[in-house]
Amino acid sequence: MRIPLEAIIASEKLTRYLLVFRVEDDKSKFLANIGYTLENPDALEAALRRHIAAFDAEAQKTNAYGTFYEVRGQLEGTNERILDIISIWLHEAATGDFRFITLKGWRRTEPDDQT
Repeated sequence: MRIPLEAIIASEKLTRYLLVFRVEDDKSKFLANIGYTLENPDALEAALRRHIAAFDAEAQKTNAYGTFYEVRGQLEGTNERILDIISIWLHEAATGDFRFITLKGWRRTEPDDQT
């Protein structure tokens, strides 16, 4: 399945979390490597929407808040660089809305060719 393009991406999630340096679990440096900073949060939002349009979502867990999904794929940067990421989304039980939670780097593992 795909996350709907109208999914909620709170601007505060970008400007007060992802694009701000944090001592623990910092993502701002990771995103700055592909051109996203506090100067262009709208560009990051647009890239996240392209990400969910291009890659399938897989359900991971369900709890009282709803069902969490992972989308594994690429995130295009403003500087023509690309990173592999996992974006996390919540399909809220109370409202039915899809909401962006976070993202993290993803290292693809190639299948072992030795048999």
